[in-house]
Amino acid sequence: MDRNGQPTPTCKVDLLISEPEKTQSRQPSLATTALLIPALNEAANMPVLLPQLVELGVGAILLCDNGSTDDTARLASTHGATMVVHQPTRGYGAACFAGMEALMHLPNSNRFEVVAFMDADLADDVSLLPELVKPILADNADMVIGVRSRKDRETGSMSLPQVFGNWLATLLIRVGWGHRYRDLGPFRAIRRECLHRMQMQDRAFGWTVEMQIKAVEQNLRIDEIDVPYFKRRGKSKISGTVRGVFLAGYWILSTCARLWWTKRKRSQSNRATAL
Repeated sequence: MDRNGQPTPTCKVDLLISEPEKTQSRQPSLATTALLIPALNEAANMPVLLPQLVELGVGAILLCDNGSTDDTARLASTHGATMVVHQPTRGYGAACFAGMEALMHLPNSNRFEVVAFMDADLADDVSLLPELVKPILADNADMVIGVRSRKDRETGSMSLPQVFGNWLATLLIRVGWGHRYRDLGPFRAIRRECLHRMQMQDRAFGWTVEMQIKAVEQNLRIDEIDVPYFKRRGKSKISGTVRGVFLAGYWILSTCARLWWTKRKRSQSNRATAL
């Protein structure tokens, strides 16, 4: 615990802007939004992505550097990140979780009501971030997923294994939990208190599917909006290699299996208690 009684983060943090209020928000809906961007060797994209987010007026931009060996962290610090979070333990979920921990240490951290997630590969339309956040701030939703529908995807932006894995994961959620999702899109926003209540466990590629399953289990109000999806800039760490595709598929399926087994045991326990 630090001197303010807050948990000490398990990752190294570079606080670059001491007062988030210094950012002049051009989108008032984003003033209370903290955006977490997991990144691994995305240096070339930092000078393009971050200035767009600063211009948009995002309340806090946390670049979650997942052990990059290039200049990702340095360029993030010079192109508008509010905080650079260093998480050397590889894994998409590990980077996101480190960002969640670090968020608590931002000045006036309590002002951030919404946590949004976006990849650093320039595949998402930055300008649509307010559309993800607005339903939450209007109290019409607790979580909003950006859906990469076929009609809005740039040709070649998703590989066949990605498309199949996405279809299979959403099918498993529909069969196991009764909710019909259209995507596991990483471009998303969620009410901060709901995210903390989920107590996220996955530290690899099962992060997105875990969040969506727990949202159903906790009866959150879930919304989905169609968003365009472009070819990523730079080589994908997942779809760019056979190993990456295999690992991503393994973690998504194993996360579904783990959460289904937990749900089953909880249901059995509830029935036994009722008797």
